[in-house]
Amino acid sequence: MARYPLNLPDQLKQDAELLASQQGISLNQFVMWSVAEKVSALQQRLDDPAFPQITYRSGAAGWPEPVLRGTGIRVQNIAISSLMWHMPLIDIAEGYGLTQSQVQEAIKFYQAHRSEIDAHIAFEESLERKHA
Repeated sequence: MARYPLNLPDQLKQDAELLASQQGISLNQFVMWSVAEKVSALQQRLDDPAFPQITYRSGAAGWPEPVLRGTGIRVQNIAISSLMWHMPLIDIAEGYGLTQSQVQEAIKFYQAHRSEIDAHIAFEESLERKHA
């Protein structure tokens, strides 16, 4: 892994530290995820401008998957919590350390990109059955 010194304006650093803390990760991990998300989005041009809080990053399976920007939380996790487990929006937000608007946008994104996300969910379920 390469090292790179980074100078951030004081307020940006404080905001990033707060967001990282809310996600239970280090500032270094937050910055790395943020840069990875931005690079991936620019390389793949996948981001949907109608959903500014959602971006794509390369998942464990090697293909891009939608996540809430700056968190690493997959849209499919929010969708499963809401639509399959029938969790209230406030409980999802509190459980993941998100705002209600982030949860709402993830659910709207899921509804707009349902076939893509459902295919990913089905693929992961097939892997689980295969390895069970």
